[in-house]
Amino acid sequence: MPKSRWWVSESGAIVPSTGLAPVLRSPAGMTFLRQKLGESGEELACRELGARGYAIVARRYRTRYGELDIVARDGDFVVFVEVKLRTTGEFGDAAESVTPWKQRRVVAMAVDYLSRNGLTDRPCRFDVVAVDIQDSGVPKVTVIPGAFALS
Repeated sequence: MPKSRWWVSESGAIVPSTGLAPVLRSPAGMTFLRQKLGESGEELACRELGARGYAIVARRYRTRYGELDIVARDGDFVVFVEVKLRTTGEFGDAAESVTPWKQRRVVAMAVDYLSRNGLTDRPCRFDVVAVDIQDSGVPKVTVIPGAFALS
C-alpha cells in the first residue's frame, strides 16, 4: 500500500500532498506542514469535545515537561486530553500511538497544571482524541474517555 501524505492548506483543509511542498522547519525541528497538521487535529478535537459538552479551558499548555494539548472540564472533572493524528495506518492508528512513556509525561504535566492552578482537590481524567485521516481524506475523530489512569 503506498504511503498517503497529507497537509493543511491555507484554508485549513486537510488535503493530499503533491510532494512539491517545501520543507520548512520550526525551531523545535518539526516541519511547518507537520506542525500545521497537528494544529488542525487539535482544532477537530476541540470541536468534537465541545459537541460532547466539554468546556475547553486551555490549549497547548506549556510546562517544563512538555505541552498539554488540551485541558478541559467535563462536569466536575478536569480532563487532560492528548490528541493524536495519523495520516496513514502504517504504524497503527492514532490511539495506539499514546505509549506508556507518553502517558507518564502527560501525567507529570497534569500534576504541574493542577498544582499551579490550585486544583489538586479536583478529580481528573486522561482522555485521548484520535484523529485518523481516511484514504478519502475525511478525518475520523474518536474520543476515548479515561484512556489511561495515573500510575
